[in-house]
Amino acid sequence: MPVTVVRFNLVAPGATPAELGARYRAALEMAAYADEHGISIVQTEEHHGAENNWMPSPFVFAGAVLGATRRLAVTVSAVIGPLHDPLRLAEDIAVLDLLSGGRLVTVAGIGYRPQEYARAGVDWKQRGRLQDELLETLLKAWTGEEFAYRGRTVRVTPRPGTEPHPPLLVGGSSRAAARRAARLGLPFFPSAHLPELEAHYKERLAEYCTEGWVMMPAAETSLLHLAEDPDRAWAEYGGHFLHEARTYASWQSAGIRSAVRSAATTVEELRAEGVYRILTPRECVAQGLDSLVLHPLAGGMPVEEGWRSLRLFCEEVLPRLDG
Repeated sequence: MPVTVVRFNLVAPGATPAELGARYRAALEMAAYADEHGISIVQTEEHHGAENNWMPSPFVFAGAVLGATRRLAVTVSAVIGPLHDPLRLAEDIAVLDLLSGGRLVTVAGIGYRPQEYARAGVDWKQRGRLQDELLETLLKAWTGEEFAYRGRTVRVTPRPGTEPHPPLLVGGSSRAAARRAARLGLPFFPSAHLPELEAHYKERLAEYCTEGWVMMPAAETSLLHLAEDPDRAWAEYGGHFLHEARTYASWQSAGIRSAVRSAATTVEELRAEGVYRILTPRECVAQGLDSLVLHPLAGGMPVEEGWRSLRLFCEEVLPRLDG
């Protein structure tokens, strides 16, 4: 059975607080519906200070989703590690692990927006060192034992329920990220299809005598929307996809590699590019993909259209996927 993902970043340019509240509640209802119909994963993410209201608090949202569901996993992909207090993050993840029975998966990255670091008062040039400290602290904290932290002895409680610790992957598109994951014996999640980084990671595993594995994105990763009439949907809603694609592209420097990076400047270019795809249920089944990522509220998509997409996916696609 393919892995099925419903992604939420709650982008909503120009939305009022009332509209945002309705949108967040709709996302929780969608997550519960997805859980009932056998979706594998709800994915969320972290960005700060975005004018279009991009999700800034992924663990708060993850906790709400975990409380509204019973089976699916919730992936934070990715938390911007150096922006977080390591001890507090260890506590938050431990509590969510206990509440959910181990259904929270955290991918830790370092981000790519210097302005987010400036906003938080964190030195951009220290991001690698801070990421090392964060990951090392999480692993020590989750043992429940005392350990040395910034010149003092600390202990984090409660201890999480998952052994040896809650699911934690290292994300990134650099050799430094692959090396960091290997040194700590953590799984590596490249931000794009990068076989050369997988090879580097495996070489470093051998060097450090650690064990791990790679969760590699497919060579072609598309964000999906379901519609009975894709031409109509592109005409009516393509602007929402383009807004999100242009926002995301504007944040990324030339050296950043992402599985869903777009170079499109018009709706027509975006449709031809294939990063965002609107498919009929029949077309979606025919893709034969190992993983399908549905993005029902992309770029401020109207909630009712997001529901139409999700229902088509759950009711007409999922039952037809090969087991």
